[in-house]
Amino acid sequence: MHIAWLGKKSPFCGNVTYGREVTNTLLDRGYQVSFLHFASEETSPDNWPDYQEVSIPFLYKSQIYTIPSLKSSKVLAQSLRELKPDLVHASLTLSPLDFVLPEICEELNLPLVATFHPAFDRHRRNFTSSTQHLTYQFYAPCLAHYDRVIVFSQIQRQLLMKLGVPASRVAVIPNGVDPDKYSPGLSTVKAKYNADRLFIYQGRVAPEKNVEALLRTWKKLQMHRGSKLLIIGNHGTLASLLMSSYGPEDGIIWLGFIADEQRRIELLRGADVFVLPSLVEGLSLSLLEAMSCGVACLATDAGADGEVLEGGAGVVMKTQRVSTQLHTLLPLMKDHPDLTAILGQKARQRVLERYTLSRNITRLEELYAQVLQEPRLQSHAASAHRKQQNWYDGFGDRWDRQVKYSLTDRTLIPLNQRLPESSEAT
Repeated sequence: MHIAWLGKKSPFCGNVTYGREVTNTLLDRGYQVSFLHFASEETSPDNWPDYQEVSIPFLYKSQIYTIPSLKSSKVLAQSLRELKPDLVHASLTLSPLDFVLPEICEELNLPLVATFHPAFDRHRRNFTSSTQHLTYQFYAPCLAHYDRVIVFSQIQRQLLMKLGVPASRVAVIPNGVDPDKYSPGLSTVKAKYNADRLFIYQGRVAPEKNVEALLRTWKKLQMHRGSKLLIIGNHGTLASLLMSSYGPEDGIIWLGFIADEQRRIELLRGADVFVLPSLVEGLSLSLLEAMSCGVACLATDAGADGEVLEGGAGVVMKTQRVSTQLHTLLPLMKDHPDLTAILGQKARQRVLERYTLSRNITRLEELYAQVLQEPRLQSHAASAHRKQQNWYDGFGDRWDRQVKYSLTDRTLIPLNQRLPESSEAT
């Protein structure tokens, strides 16, 4: 089977990791994969597989969303026409191109599967989760025209169904990790950083990740006495601001983005506790990687993360008053190594039971087979999407008038609803 994968390779984010791991595994199982992505002339990282690539022109891209060039739809359509894949799988990059892709594939008689990544919080308990809900509302009418939409949890599926996406078109296939690669093992990290107890945060340093709540509470509790907190993630504007107030004197070590996967695994193997204080999430791959390495995990119930940890596989916080909860939980994790050891064992067991990459790729193969067996109909999608043709042809004007999203790396929100500098709910 020939899969045309539409995804991203940069800048680094969960979508990048998802695309790399899934396509690597599909290739290992004998599939032919062509990779289409927004790119100029750039060199792929060493750990990407060697397959046919197609570069789609763009105007701007970030970890959150992408603005394609005006000719990108023609480049994509022509590439698919030449590649002649059996199926197209779009790991959606939050781009205007997502809205015309169903029409392109229908005209070429190609089955179309999407993976929908945006973070969410089902309760809309804070400003950040409310703005992310707008993304789901905006996308739902378009997603209804994909043959299948893959999401990571039942909570996410229910949200899309409430917004009008047919239940038959929404499939739950969680993120997965390789438990042989991400596994407990020896590490010299504690010795390197002179730490009796080691805590880790790994992810983007952005307001919706709520890292400041962790840093502020850590410093207030004077956790540096015998413990260290490693911050692994991009060093953007927010990180630079936080680094000026929270540093080595507080036991906080900023490592920046680490491209070397083996180095990240070594850090996780040496950690006692992984902390994820996000206000919104999808299903965090960083969380699953830590769990698979046998690290005790402490995370909010944003997105599907609470579902992953429920039933004793970790400690779950509410997204409201995160600092207050951390004030109790951080000393508890520091002072009770027996507790964190048990939580680490349960975390790894949960991954082995539900979140292995191999099992989830098998489910993806089954979904592909189902979609390919379904008759291809020139259906209601054709007329609906032809009405949207002018939307894309003039998307620049529409982008300015109707959608107009902020060109920041904070989150995908309307310009008149910018996030405050501190996003923690109170």
